[in-house]
Amino acid sequence: MSNAIKVYRHALSGHCHRIELLLSLLGLPASFIDVDLAAGEHKAPPFLNLNAFAQVPVLDDQGIILADSNAILVYLERRYGTGRWLPNDPLIQAQVQRWLSVAAGPLANSAMKARLVTVFNAPFDPEPLIDDAHALFALVDAHLADQPFLAGDQATLAEISLYSYIAHAPEGNVSLEPYPYIRDWLRRIEVLEGFVSMGVTKVGLVR
Repeated sequence: MSNAIKVYRHALSGHCHRIELLLSLLGLPASFIDVDLAAGEHKAPPFLNLNAFAQVPVLDDQGIILADSNAILVYLERRYGTGRWLPNDPLIQAQVQRWLSVAAGPLANSAMKARLVTVFNAPFDPEPLIDDAHALFALVDAHLADQPFLAGDQATLAEISLYSYIAHAPEGNVSLEPYPYIRDWLRRIEVLEGFVSMGVTKVGLVR
């Protein structure tokens, strides 16, 4: 397959890492175009012509333009996957969708924002974000006590949507030490064939 897929991204964005991770797990070659967020490149043409919401990532698949990381995950699996990452079973699909919603809601509004404070100097009050992250992680940890992956016995898009910001939560001063099942879950993801990591930023609890 030719290297026709392009991804507009920021290398330290967990949303962008989701796409890089799935592409690698699917064995799909892609080129990555870094968008300079600090310089406001995402808020000016021509990037706004790709995504009027001024957010990365954006996927360009031979002229098909898609934004929103979770939407891109679904598209890539449905177009290039075999159902491995989004099975056809209605119940499992619903369970995966639940976790995609968690990634876009509770995770984005807690651990992700806490990391934005330390990595990008975002003007948020970190303490309530850290508290909310711990409340969420306690729920996730309890869920994983009874099963190896979020939606059953194998990794799905649920794992890909949550992995990056949970794995990198310590960069936002959210410790993973209280959550043994989450730590085991992270290790199970990291040994998947094709796994690629996101660069670590030496901030927060990561020194």
